[in-house]
Amino acid sequence: MAGIQVKRSIEPGSMDAQVAARAVRRIKDYLMRHPEKEVIPVAGEVGNEEALILPRDAVSLLAYILAQAAQGRGVSVVPSHAELTTQQAADMLNVSRPYLIGLLEDGAIPYRMVGKHRRITVEDLMAYKRRDDLKRRSAADDLAAPGQELGI
Repeated sequence: MAGIQVKRSIEPGSMDAQVAARAVRRIKDYLMRHPEKEVIPVAGEVGNEEALILPRDAVSLLAYILAQAAQGRGVSVVPSHAELTTQQAADMLNVSRPYLIGLLEDGAIPYRMVGKHRRITVEDLMAYKRRDDLKRRSAADDLAAPGQELGI
């Protein structure tokens, strides 16, 4: 990909929401009509160039990105093996940096040291987030169980 600038993030509101929404509708419609296809040919609307062939998962990810852009939200694509600083990881979890460091030191999230700095992979951070979200949903379900408020 030398010489080609690859964009890894889209700022909120920087993409035409109507164009993004139209593209999402077309992609979702195509994927629903062709559930068996693992590769998706993308033909140009002009000329007779050879179709671009994309993996289904990449097309689904593109639809998600476009859906977020259609709602005026920003999007960033980060490889799962990418390493984050403690501040970046704390920002992604929407917690303070000291709280995140406590999680690291308690063993809740794996990390490695680079010199005297901690580094967390996106994959490990997202695994922690999924576990934490599941734990929170379970606790909320327990609180909402019938008879809970009456102590029955």
